[in-house]
Amino acid sequence: MRTLRSARMSGVTYEIRGPLLRLAQQLESDGEKVVKLNIGDPAAFGVPVPPEVVDAARAGVADSTGYGDAQGLLPAREAIAADYARKGLAGVTPADVFLGNGVSELVSMALQALLDPGDQVLVPAPDYPLWTAATTLAGGEPVHYLCDEGADWQPDLADLSAKITDRTRAVVIINPNNPTGAVWPREALERITTLAGAHGLVVMADEIYDEILYDGAEHVPAATLAPDLPCLTFGGLSKRYRVPGFRCGWMAISGPRALTADYAEALETLACLRLCPNVVAQHAVPAALRDTGSIRALTAPGGRLAEQRDRCWELLTAIPGVSCVKPRGSFYAFPRLDPRVHPLADDGRFALDLLREEKVLIVQGSGLGWPRHDHFRIVTLPPVGDLAEAAARIARFLERRPALTT
Repeated sequence: MRTLRSARMSGVTYEIRGPLLRLAQQLESDGEKVVKLNIGDPAAFGVPVPPEVVDAARAGVADSTGYGDAQGLLPAREAIAADYARKGLAGVTPADVFLGNGVSELVSMALQALLDPGDQVLVPAPDYPLWTAATTLAGGEPVHYLCDEGADWQPDLADLSAKITDRTRAVVIINPNNPTGAVWPREALERITTLAGAHGLVVMADEIYDEILYDGAEHVPAATLAPDLPCLTFGGLSKRYRVPGFRCGWMAISGPRALTADYAEALETLACLRLCPNVVAQHAVPAALRDTGSIRALTAPGGRLAEQRDRCWELLTAIPGVSCVKPRGSFYAFPRLDPRVHPLADDGRFALDLLREEKVLIVQGSGLGWPRHDHFRIVTLPPVGDLAEAAARIARFLERRPALTT
């Protein structure tokens, strides 16, 4: 009998919910207390949700028993188009907006509608692994361009430029960045969009963390810098409004309609194939986009997310041999283990041993597209006490690790 597994699955991984999570769940079932620092789920850590968002979804339940529009409910698309107009993204209409069951579904749809076998997509390294996996599953080839830790994790534009070929179709921007927490400046975005224009590339801007900013950082929507280019801008309710369980994301197409019309038609076909996005959650979109203050209260000095970001960074950098660029956005940190102090041949094994011995669940850097075995990602969402406990366990593990490897 032929194998039941598609060859397209070769090399497709998602380490954030991979084998380590299954082991953590087994440890918990055995009565162990595991500190989970792997998934950016604000609700799981009790980060408050705007009550009007939940109320709007609840109020819409009775009107959600049938299929909705394949692209999404019109009031939701109108609210999204208006929100982008407020951010300077002119010309986006409700017809240019697609809603999905989270940004994850829309990323897959966007790549399926774009790529032919062998087409290349430029993805930042480190990356959110969905982009790499979805490119592969769509028949494309992910090509990772490096970000520079020494420059606060800004994109290495020389490396990006050198990796453009005649097979390159798109460039992905993740800003604010997951996993590094970097917020890319206007100048870097302008240079990326200039390269995209020179080579006829589609810009795919993952901006799900667009308002989770610290220390006065400014988020610049990439599409506002490239009105003459086909751009896809992704956003949603999961992070900014702290309701990832609603599975409600969106994607806006911008740029010259002469260039995007055929592509938009392909997206419409894919939207129809999945029938419609979650109807209940879409009722929450207009109410959510009217909320402009709750996330800022959390990220301002003294706010819960800002305090946890600060404390997490302090705790990590106090560990001998550990450094970390201070995140300016999102809710992740991407610390580095100095190879002179903590040499690693296999960061996956490091993460596995840390989980087994200290019951701390992280994501190894190589699982996030980073080419060296010297980084890991943690979420900064847990309460400060839990972050302190996790840092103490990591420090204890690293302190005794040389003895374990000699």
